[in-house]
Amino acid sequence: MKIGVTLAALVLGATTASAQDLKYSNAASDSCVAQSGSYDAQKTCIGLSASACMDATPDGSTTIGMMRCLDGERDYWDTRLNQVYKRVRGDAKAQDAELAEIGSSAPKTAPALRDMQRAWIAYRDATCDFEQSQWGGGSGGGPAVLSCLLQMTGEQAIYLEHSGLGG
Repeated sequence: MKIGVTLAALVLGATTASAQDLKYSNAASDSCVAQSGSYDAQKTCIGLSASACMDATPDGSTTIGMMRCLDGERDYWDTRLNQVYKRVRGDAKAQDAELAEIGSSAPKTAPALRDMQRAWIAYRDATCDFEQSQWGGGSGGGPAVLSCLLQMTGEQAIYLEHSGLGG
């Protein structure tokens, strides 16, 4: 995948903002999510920790600084997504087993969840590749792709958290 190679080169090769200078914290996102109950309100929390990091980090407004802050929050939402997916998958399997016990012919939820998530990953990657391509190889492509990954991953995590099985 083009995104992974580009990001690894840019983030790992960064020397402008050293690790000790990075002022990233999940606090802004955590606090916002905790205070926002609805799906739409929680979507407004996406990007808050990255923005706070960029403001608090020396060189946070540089390409490398932005990328490191965006990647920190992308990781936060990716962790949330993986946790909720695991929980929802377990609940879906249990629901499928219960329905099978009573002889239900209802479509199975666990395989549908798996297929949806796989399709979403492909869609996310293609969308973020497109976002990056619009920068014509320029330095803005790194922050653009990370911002895209952050936004889409956050939205998917919140979607699953508010789905019938995740909530």
